[in-house]
Amino acid sequence: MSRAPAVHLLASPDDVEVQFYEALREADLDKLMALWADDDEVVCVHPGGPRLIGIGAIRVAFEAMFQNGPVRAVPERVRRVQTLDSAMHNLVERVEFMSAEGPRTGHVLATNVYVKTPAGWRIVAHHASPGTEAEVPEIIEAPAVLH
Repeated sequence: MSRAPAVHLLASPDDVEVQFYEALREADLDKLMALWADDDEVVCVHPGGPRLIGIGAIRVAFEAMFQNGPVRAVPERVRRVQTLDSAMHNLVERVEFMSAEGPRTGHVLATNVYVKTPAGWRIVAHHASPGTEAEVPEIIEAPAVLH
């Protein structure tokens, strides 16, 4: 008898995002995959990798990634755009990893897209850019109108 993944109520895109990064840090493939929408067109792009389309391709890629252990990624500086049934989060992932010189920290720009389904919010896209060890700069446009 297989055990159901420990996924909690997905009442908001933020709930999904918290569990997504927990699943990465726990290397919990079943938990991670339970967060994805049941749709043939879901997409994932890992830093420098190909575009993965469909649950099967995404599962295989994360399974291979977890062969190296957990992914110590922490979301920071999240920017959110949300409607009634979709949301987009753009963020900086702070990734801790071991190098030949010892522990290091890198930064990856990522975009996560969520949709509201009858089963709650789910991921439909995760896109991460190649990382850098330097802090990721931001250019923020100042509002043209002051209230």
